[in-house]
Amino acid sequence: MCYNAAMNPKDILERYAPEIDAALRASLPAADERLGGFYGMMRYALGWADAEFQPTQADVGKRWRPALCLLACAAAGDGHYHRALPAAAALELVHNFSLIHDDIEDGSLERRHRPTVWQLWGIPQGVNTGDGLLMLAHQALARLADAGVEAATIVAVTRVFDQACLELCQGQFLDLSYEGRLDVIVDDYLTMIGGKSAALIAAATQIGAMLALASPAIVAHYRRFGQRLGLAFQIADDVLGIWGDPAVTGKPAADDLARRKKSLPVVYALGQPGGPRLAALYHQEVLSPGDVQQALLLLDEMGARAYAQGMAANYRDEALAELAATGLQNEAQEQLITLAHFAVERAY
Repeated sequence: MCYNAAMNPKDILERYAPEIDAALRASLPAADERLGGFYGMMRYALGWADAEFQPTQADVGKRWRPALCLLACAAAGDGHYHRALPAAAALELVHNFSLIHDDIEDGSLERRHRPTVWQLWGIPQGVNTGDGLLMLAHQALARLADAGVEAATIVAVTRVFDQACLELCQGQFLDLSYEGRLDVIVDDYLTMIGGKSAALIAAATQIGAMLALASPAIVAHYRRFGQRLGLAFQIADDVLGIWGDPAVTGKPAADDLARRKKSLPVVYALGQPGGPRLAALYHQEVLSPGDVQQALLLLDEMGARAYAQGMAANYRDEALAELAATGLQNEAQEQLITLAHFAVERAY
């Protein structure tokens, strides 16, 4: 297998977007007038409605997890992926559940350039809306039966899905518990993102292969591919959060530093000989623009950017090795290779 640089990652993701969107829309039930606001908040979170619940086309994100699920199903099976669409919808629904709750827990005022759900409708409604998306995700999995998936496979897929949801919550617990601490080490951080960021991606590729009825050995390779890819994706996000181009990312320059986030470059730097100088800045309640520039200089001095980029590349290579170990060669497999490179090389 080789990397086809001519294959456009955006085109790959957009190819599956209409069917993913249709599966997601089918997951939201028709509601009576009294529940219009409940499902309206969900539609807002999914990018289909504005704050008045009128139809709109807002940013819906990359739809990364459902696309990986469909591609793994196609790559590990006979090229057909439609039986995996209910699972793809479930993965995207639970991802958005986590985003709504993350925004509440982090006090975030914006998500994808729009006010967050809790900011518009309050914390109680935000919590309840997220919970509703989680329940709809489970209902979406049940519709695998309508796609012709056998009951035993649905049970096995549901177990993987539920375990990923638990690991997601465990990762969020660690993330919250690390707030205010400057003694977190790289291994702690990797454990945290292994749950918060990588668990759902690993589940996506594993479930896709399971729905292709691949052998247990092949399924295991796709799971490890997703897990390594999830780590690489998050670490690349960490780099963009500090050094990304604001014109491309849509976020202010060095936004993660201004918010005193302890992403991988910062965690690494705090453990270096120059770490106490960075810790002194992070002890402040607010970082001035000058403080942010000083933090950037310290990170550069300690090689934090190169360290994080190197780790992301290593995890990408491990992910690609898992794909190669399947021995499979087909169009979907090539698309997975392209997305693995995109996870690390992207600018947004």
